[in-house]
Amino acid sequence: MDGIMNKDRVFAETLTRITPFRFNEKVARVFDDMLVRSVPLYGEILKQQARIARRFYKNGTQIFDLGCSHGNFGVLLLDCFGATAFKMIGVDSSWPMIQRFKKRLCIHDSQGCIDLACACIEDIVIVNASVVVINLTLQFLDPEKRDKLIQSAFKGLCKGGMLLLTEKTVHPDPEMNALEQEYYYQFKRENGYTDLEISQKRDALERVLVPETVAEHENRIQKAGFDSFNVWLKWFNFTSMMAVK
Repeated sequence: MDGIMNKDRVFAETLTRITPFRFNEKVARVFDDMLVRSVPLYGEILKQQARIARRFYKNGTQIFDLGCSHGNFGVLLLDCFGATAFKMIGVDSSWPMIQRFKKRLCIHDSQGCIDLACACIEDIVIVNASVVVINLTLQFLDPEKRDKLIQSAFKGLCKGGMLLLTEKTVHPDPEMNALEQEYYYQFKRENGYTDLEISQKRDALERVLVPETVAEHENRIQKAGFDSFNVWLKWFNFTSMMAVK
């Protein structure tokens, strides 16, 4: 994250009509502030993922960041690799996000290590990958497309390759799920969001962001053929997972 963040006020005023959430220019402009105030331990997740990616990267292969948004993971990866060359492909369907990522690469000395594509992540052919990263993105796909994407990641990964996945999750027990939601909304209030903002964003995300249980993610990953699966970080209804081919 670079410079001063624009404050997220996308849902601060009462809206007469709540439209489905989109990663448009308005959201892209305040996305860093939105992430920090809406995703618990966001910075820690990306920092550790960059370190894991550095460890599992093999010369001559590629890192895929599917749903790369405006490049927070990619910029951390540049810092993590330092002067060592690597190859990463960042993919996002939001052109405003890709534009911002490109501007950041002009500032950072990327040495051509990162290529960007504005495309639907499910349409990308994953090949010769040592690491595939999917952060808070699978949850926006239609459920039937999620299996296909994880299978594609498995096929495109080299033996010993790493899948890194972070998602908003739901608990199968309704009471426990309600408790997790309660603590999440408290987290957002402590970060300055009003009840109006929380409510209106929740309505905008209805049927756009469809979370699953950790077990559903694990079953999908194991079904695709991954040898091992691990939840390496969990904060109530946010879960970071890893799987090795």
